[in-house]
Amino acid sequence: MYVVTVDMNHLNGWENAHGCNEWNSFYEEKFVKTVGTKYEKKRDVIPTVLNELEGKDVIRNSTGFLELDRVLGGGIVNGSLVLLGGEPGIGKSTLILQICDKIKGEGKVLYVSGEESAEQIKIRADRLGINNKDILFLGETDISLIEDSILKTIPKLVIIDSIQTMYSDEITSAPGSVSQVREITAKIMRMCKENAITTIIIGHVTKDGNIAGPRVLEHMVDTVLYLEGERYFSYRILRGVKNRFGSTNEIGMFEMQDKGMVEITNPSSILISEREDNPPGSIIVATMEGTRPLLIEIQSLTTPSVFGMPRRTANGMDYNRLTVLTAVLEKKVGLPLGNQDVYINVVGGIKLNEPSIDLAVVLAAASSYKNKPIPNGYVAIGEVGLTGEIRSVNLIEKRIKEAEKLGFKCCIIPESNKKLLKENYKLDIIGVMDINDAMRKVGLK
Repeated sequence: MYVVTVDMNHLNGWENAHGCNEWNSFYEEKFVKTVGTKYEKKRDVIPTVLNELEGKDVIRNSTGFLELDRVLGGGIVNGSLVLLGGEPGIGKSTLILQICDKIKGEGKVLYVSGEESAEQIKIRADRLGINNKDILFLGETDISLIEDSILKTIPKLVIIDSIQTMYSDEITSAPGSVSQVREITAKIMRMCKENAITTIIIGHVTKDGNIAGPRVLEHMVDTVLYLEGERYFSYRILRGVKNRFGSTNEIGMFEMQDKGMVEITNPSSILISEREDNPPGSIIVATMEGTRPLLIEIQSLTTPSVFGMPRRTANGMDYNRLTVLTAVLEKKVGLPLGNQDVYINVVGGIKLNEPSIDLAVVLAAASSYKNKPIPNGYVAIGEVGLTGEIRSVNLIEKRIKEAEKLGFKCCIIPESNKKLLKENYKLDIIGVMDINDAMRKVGLK
């Protein structure tokens, strides 16, 4: 007997049942009726007083990559279930294979692949220079056979590449369907928790950038990591969006080379290394990714629009935020941008959502429109309000120290932040109250 299940997350009341605007919201599930006596005795469940329980520190193991350990919160936790997602060709399998090599001597590693053959994995391993005799390979997609193999070998680490290729005979739907992915992940989770086996699952992403499959997949695992970046560029960003054992604000930066992923320990110097001395429409901003300060170049280009409606293009920042900042420039500064196309680019493929980049975006756009360069060695930090005021940002000391370490001469910050500074810095600190004040300090007005 089978039942048809509707994903109620896609339905907003019975009246919208015929228009949920989602594909594959109906899926088939096998219905098993349990047989038992009416008077069957159930096991007793007794609650425990929380204060009487003894908390235990989690045991972490280093992955061999300091950047990955940072994102995980200090290392990978024994018995945890980690989900790694990313676009095809971004480097997921390469990074995981390197992790398998770096935990050499800590136990067996079982690499289960449903996408590539043993010969393909061996070719990649030879190219990466991997020579770990403890790596075992299993080319299988049947979860029952995979489970038997795991219980026989009891490895230290299990890799599932990828979850969308696995299937179970108990479910009639095709591999990669909602029911298959959900039930297989549940089986893997129970097995790794009961036997304290660390498991890393590789997942595909949709065209929207989300993990393919049911949303419950991300709720079941302990940690969700996304590997981001343009596949035709060398830099990759590993971002944690869920972590039961650490913060989700950290990122790790890697560079894809011939020998695999190489971690970037000082990303600020890399991101601004190719910047010209003093081009118009360019300025450096100090932003925060978790606890790490990053210096990133903001570029702007303004050109007369040939259409009736001027264009606003934002690469690496929120488009709506750019339109707001452009309107503030027109209203409070008087720049006639109504007939200008405005383009903003965050160099390096980084996506910035922090409001502290507002001041840098505004100054870069004004610099491009006036064709006047901002003085060399300047860093801009600050949030811009709708009335043109420059509002304070958090962790200002870390941002200034990062700019000072890389040899910048001047840092433009909100006046409210400057009043709270307690240390003396080698670079000049300029406090500004509003956009007009900031433009005067950099020679744009």
